[in-house]
Amino acid sequence: MKIYNSIEEFSPDFKVVLTLGTFDGVHIGHQSIIHQLNKYAEKIGGESVLLSFYPHPQHVLFPEDQQLKLLNSIDERMKMLANYGLKHFIIQEFTPKFSRIKSVNFVRDVLVNQLKVSQLIIGYDHHFGRNREGTYQELVNLSSLYDYEITKVEPQKYKNVSVSSTKIRKLIVDGKIKVANQYLGHPFSFLGKVVKGKSVGKKIGFPTANLKIENKWKLHPSVGVYAVKLNIKGDNYFGMMNIGINPTFNGDNVKVEVHIFDFNKDIYDSELEVFIIEKIRNEIKFNSQSELISQLKEDENLARNIYKI
Repeated sequence: MKIYNSIEEFSPDFKVVLTLGTFDGVHIGHQSIIHQLNKYAEKIGGESVLLSFYPHPQHVLFPEDQQLKLLNSIDERMKMLANYGLKHFIIQEFTPKFSRIKSVNFVRDVLVNQLKVSQLIIGYDHHFGRNREGTYQELVNLSSLYDYEITKVEPQKYKNVSVSSTKIRKLIVDGKIKVANQYLGHPFSFLGKVVKGKSVGKKIGFPTANLKIENKWKLHPSVGVYAVKLNIKGDNYFGMMNIGINPTFNGDNVKVEVHIFDFNKDIYDSELEVFIIEKIRNEIKFNSQSELISQLKEDENLARNIYKI
């Protein structure tokens, strides 16, 4: 997949089959659009292209409100889009000035004159241009004038529920990881750097890697204990993760800690990729250290049973 850091960098010598959007999570609906992009591209001898904007428009237009958290970082999104077969990914910086482009000018100046679109494929609810005034119907009305074809993709459904990034974010915050992963079509994941902790886990027989998530816009799952899969320097492992304050030890700051099964290596300062498989339970304050250890053993048995290891 080729990556472009602005629309100006993109100068195609092929027929462009294009979609546009944030594609946060690259969920099963997004995957359906990419599949159709590639299908149409093969049909007309073209190549698939996604135009996306960064930072997220909401973070730019409402700088005082940074509460919107995203399912993946731009780097994570790149990796997923490449895995699902996208050929070209254009990342256009979103600025207040860019946001003021009228929808009709966006179609003429960006989609047609700059990106040379031949076929446009968009989601059923897509809006664009200043104040999100542009609609699917406007794109249809302009298609004959600017000589491009347009196809609308209906919402992808899972068990009769229309899938969206917004719904998936809520599921993750609510701890409903299994359903969120089904909507995503892959496990929800994040990158974390291993940092020094207080070694409390090691003292009770459950050593943990303390993780720092550096992306400020990354969505965090709710407090609790999770079964996880990890990628560490190219190798895969299984384990369980706790997100919380360690109330049994009177903690007061939310931490992310991972206990890795059958693992005994020094990984300080390493970056881990954590795939969340299932929520095991909520965080609990135990009356004693021995009660906590007993529960952790139960958690490990349950997680190992989930992985069948």
